[in-house]
Amino acid sequence: MSEDGDICGGISQLVGQEREEAIQFLHSTLAKLNELNGLGYQAIEVTSVTGQVVSGTLNVYQVKLMKGNTSVQCCVEIWSQPWLESNGTNVKIKVEGDTEEEEYTF
Repeated sequence: MSEDGDICGGISQLVGQEREEAIQFLHSTLAKLNELNGLGYQAIEVTSVTGQVVSGTLNVYQVKLMKGNTSVQCCVEIWSQPWLESNGTNVKIKVEGDTEEEEYTF
């Protein structure tokens, strides 16, 4: 357990600087995803961000995304393993109310 009470590998709500860094990571990851796949996603409102360190970093965002002219509430998971030369980032996007999720690895 760390000094602040977090359990190693446990899920924690991100706040302050950690939250800001995670949101910047969301924006840069969506930009890369748009560049590679032409999806056109843009985060317009992040309502929560959790983080977990386990064989990389897993951030889970509750976020409103714009895709074209439509805004949708989504759960976005970004699992990052930056030491991998390829396929080190996995992104899952699930639109609220949909049964399917989109998944991308780059």
